[in-house]
Amino acid sequence: MIKKETAHTSEEMLVCFFKYFILHTKYCILMHMSVALYRKYRPQRFKDVVGQDAVVNILKNSIKDGAVSHAYLFTGSRGTGKTSIARILAQEIGTSPNDLYEIDAASNRGIDDIRALREAVQSLPFESKYKVYIIDEVHMLTKEAFNALLKTLEEPPEHAIFVLATTEFHKLPETIVSRCEVHHFRRPTEHTLKEYLKNIAEKEGYKIDAGAVDLISLLGDGSFRDTLGVLQKIISSVNTKKITTESVETITGVPKQSFIRSLIESIHKKELDKALTLLQEVNTSEHNTKVLISLLIQNIRYTLLLRFAKDMQESIKEEVGEDMFNFLNNIANEKTTGVSSSLLRSLLIATNTFEYSNIPTLPIELSLIEVLTKE
Repeated sequence: MIKKETAHTSEEMLVCFFKYFILHTKYCILMHMSVALYRKYRPQRFKDVVGQDAVVNILKNSIKDGAVSHAYLFTGSRGTGKTSIARILAQEIGTSPNDLYEIDAASNRGIDDIRALREAVQSLPFESKYKVYIIDEVHMLTKEAFNALLKTLEEPPEHAIFVLATTEFHKLPETIVSRCEVHHFRRPTEHTLKEYLKNIAEKEGYKIDAGAVDLISLLGDGSFRDTLGVLQKIISSVNTKKITTESVETITGVPKQSFIRSLIESIHKKELDKALTLLQEVNTSEHNTKVLISLLIQNIRYTLLLRFAKDMQESIKEEVGEDMFNFLNNIANEKTTGVSSSLLRSLLIATNTFEYSNIPTLPIELSLIEVLTKE
């Protein structure tokens, strides 16, 4: 009897193991898909790069003229193409994969790491004219490591090219910056990011409505990589080849447009009690609070532009759609409203305070109370 129970338990354990293995495998696949989608559409040539025309043109001309620098500094927010363009630059000057080195400064930030790099730089390339070193997140280097790197940048070997990449330009020593050809990578415009998103969705065989494009690009926060990460999450969750506004709202926790309109209307009418009640609903739901404040900022900005820049009406209408445009335009034409530049400024400041509060909506509540009770 005991043996039978033991055998049965072993079988159960085996079944549990396989169930866990299958679930874990599915989880790993889903987690990998966002990376895979971005890698799938990572630009391979200068002609594939989107949104960085100025940088691309300068680099192409320098290669054409034989005036390639020995040190570049690529600076800009995440997901704007710094590493991709660094790789393309290496490829365009004829550097083979064996002579291309990518270094993560966040993990190799000490003086010993840079000393080892200095020694390696002196050796000749395996099969190319140039060895290219891409140092990502270079602002993470220690002071001592920067000093060691500076010596190499001051007197680089003829066969070595450095591409430093950073999201935090202000943290770099001026001595390093002055030795580099600096290129500032711009965040893509809303239009550029949306067109990019629509193009990728179409290539993947999905129809995507305008509202879904707006929300996904907003969640992407000016990053091509993050935008594709959100798109992959949606694709992994829907059961059809159509991506709708509603599906994006449900999957990502983005507040519905009707909620945003109700909140803006209560702000417009200075109905503070109603606005705070609406925000309380957010605390008891699965809404993404950071996206909520981004949507508030975006729509309040549009309202102010409609009030003070009438020539922008058509472009705003194209961005938000006719229904939302009419709603915001009506508020913009009112003489008395709680929608103001003071509120916009307060909300912008509030975006940096979420991490200090365990109440998701507290920064927004404080902004509304401070501004609406004064006006």
